[in-house]
Amino acid sequence: MPLVTRNIEPRHLCRQTLPSVRSELECMTNITLANVIRQLGSLSKFAEDIFGELFTQANTFASRVSVLVERVDRLQVKVTQLDPKEEEVSLQGINTRKAFKSSTTQDQKLFDRDSLPVPVLETYGTCNTPPPLNILSPYRDDGKEALKFYTDPSYFFDLWKEKMLQDTKDIMKEKRKHRKEKKENPNRGNVNPRKIKTRKEEWEKLKMGQEFVEIKDKHGPAGYPSNMVYQNGSIGSNESMDMNCYPPPPQTDSIVPPPPSFPDDSLPPPPVEFR
Repeated sequence: MPLVTRNIEPRHLCRQTLPSVRSELECMTNITLANVIRQLGSLSKFAEDIFGELFTQANTFASRVSVLVERVDRLQVKVTQLDPKEEEVSLQGINTRKAFKSSTTQDQKLFDRDSLPVPVLETYGTCNTPPPLNILSPYRDDGKEALKFYTDPSYFFDLWKEKMLQDTKDIMKEKRKHRKEKKENPNRGNVNPRKIKTRKEEWEKLKMGQEFVEIKDKHGPAGYPSNMVYQNGSIGSNESMDMNCYPPPPQTDSIVPPPPSFPDDSLPPPPVEFR
């Protein structure tokens, strides 16, 4: 719902009850002209307020620009006077020097009663006062003010305050929980978590080709063999790698006889279907 700050009065020029006169047309014409003059007066008053506000904002903007120009001029003089060939700055001096900190002041109390525009204050003054419900507050058992059930200007502020306090409590509770877990498991942070494989990584590997996927799967993180990588992501020692890199002994049932060797001149003829 938009807030109307300025209302031009009268809104209607001809909606009035005519008195008992001889010439009603002449009377209505005079009333309409009078209302037009009143509208022009109201419009000129609001125009003066608008241009006054623009003038105040322009003065504020000009003062801020002048301050900024002075700061830029001072900075330009300092930069031109600085000669890196004559004045050498060591790396230690750069690290020990304090960082730049802005001295700008934050504007506060932007939406209080003193910052209301004049037309809004006039509109607020024409509003009707709330009913005197405070006389019923002594008869309530819960101790709440009876007027707040009709109108409560601090409702939104109290709602925001309650939300901020709840967020602060949740953050402190989470910090206490992490602190308690850290005390119970002091070595928990040293365990390397296992990397989670996702579909996206598999698709990226498949783009490179199946042979590259098989080669990468044979190695663990950072190029280590997979027999050196445990389930928690830690890497074993070289001794365990030397022990595990040897192939297992062949089984008796899985021994395959070597293929027969033929001399170059006594090679078997090719199959019939390839002739």
